[in-house]
Parts: sequence; structure tokens; C-alpha cells
Amino acid sequence: MQQQKIAFIGAGNMTHSIISGLIAKHYPGSHIMASNPSSQKLEALKSNLGILTTNDNDEAIEWADIVILSVKPQIMAQVCGALNKKDITNKLFVTLAAGIPSQRYHDYLDAPVRLIRVMPNTPSLLGLGMSGLYAGAAVTNDDKIVVSQIISAVGEILWVDDEKQIDSIIACSGSSPAYFFLMMEYMQQSAMSMGLTGDEARQLIQQAALGAAEMVRHNGHLELSELRKQVTSKGGTTHAAIETFKEQGFDNMVDNAMKNAVKRADEMAKEF
Repeated sequence: MQQQKIAFIGAGNMTHSIISGLIAKHYPGSHIMASNPSSQKLEALKSNLGILTTNDNDEAIEWADIVILSVKPQIMAQVCGALNKKDITNKLFVTLAAGIPSQRYHDYLDAPVRLIRVMPNTPSLLGLGMSGLYAGAAVTNDDKIVVSQIISAVGEILWVDDEKQIDSIIACSGSSPAYFFLMMEYMQQSAMSMGLTGDEARQLIQQAALGAAEMVRHNGHLELSELRKQVTSKGGTTHAAIETFKEQGFDNMVDNAMKNAVKRADEMAKEF
């Protein structure tokens, strides 16, 4: 992996995940810096992972080759607007925020910077993430290579050519862990109503979900519909459950939920 100096603006969970992944792949802590107002968060990163830290965003950016903006969309304009704009045009910027289009960063930073948008998800905390990436026009192939290496430290990646597809990625992988958690939550509640304890139901459901995901991963030659059919014997228990989902409009519910996630991302693009 190319060992450029990487500065993270923000020290939340995703910053911790990516840095942990990089350190696990033997990226030198001396080439990583995190900046955050909270000294407590920085101290945890420094002591646990051996990286550099600062409370000064400008110091971090001046030091770095690559700047990863890891703050909430609601404060992105404030954070970017407060930066010293001197010599930022030679930096590669990476943003992890949802909903904010590339052009907005040029406005925030008052400069036509090289920018890559990344949409990660929470399984990145376990190194099992799925991230979508989009490169702005000024981004070089070398930029894409090094950012691919950085984000791959916490899971799999998918580059898209159309920035609007980042919103689709939000619906498919960025937000979707919560969909699965909700399904599992409702399954647990139903199982408890049938006499199982919460712990018993959770053990059964979480292992079934893990196994189902692994079956999908290990059978890439099969359509998802075919995998479903293989465990759905006509007239059996699974068939009864699947038919109930279909009768009650589960397909439309999922479709509407994903489209509303995309809609919200579009709204956020206008708000921030």
C-alpha cells in the first residue's frame, strides 16, 4: 500500500474503524493523524493505535497528503468553512458524509479540490464493510488506487461512475444494516410471543442471518431468488411464511423504504 500521510478530520466510530483496519494491515501510525475537539477521543486513538493527534484541523491538513472528512453532514459546512484555505488545492480530499454532492465541497472549501466521496456502512467496524466510492473529475488514477487501498482496509468497495449512484448505494448498503436489524428485531419479538426467551430467539435469529449471508456470498453464480426457492418447499413451513410476506406487500414495502432513503439523500443535498 502506498504510504502517504493521512489526516482524519473527526474521531468518531468510522475514523476509528478505518484507522484500525489500516494499522492491522501494517500501515505506519506515524503516517496517520486524527483531529478532533475532544482530547478524550484523540487520546484513545493515540494510545490504542499509536497514531498522531491534534485538536487543530489546520495543522492536520497542512501535515497531510490525504484529508478524510469524517464529520456529520450537519456540521460539514461549518468544519470546512473554518479551515485555512492556504495550499489545500494540492491535497486529496475524501468525504464519508452522506447526501452532500461534490460541488458543495468546492463551495465549502472555496477551491476546486480533488475529491472522492465514500459511502461506508457500520459493518466496517468489524472489517466487514461495503463502501461505494465516486471520484470527481480532477481525481487521478493514482488517487483512486490509494483510496481503494485505504477503504478496502475495512471491507469491500465498489466504484461508480455516476455520482447519483452514491444515493443508490446509501439505500443498498449504507442504510441497509438497519433494515436487517429491524427484521431481526421483529422476528425476536414474534419468537418471544411463542415462548422463547429473548436470548434464545436472538441466538437462533443471528446465526440464521449470518448463515444466510454466507450462503449468498458463497453462491455468487445463483440468483437470490434461486437461493430462496432452494429453501422453500411448496406446501411447507417456509412456503407459508414467504406467501404471507407476498400477500402483505413485503416487496412494495422494501421498494418504498429504499426509495425513501434515496429521496432523503436528495433532500440532504439541498439542505447542507
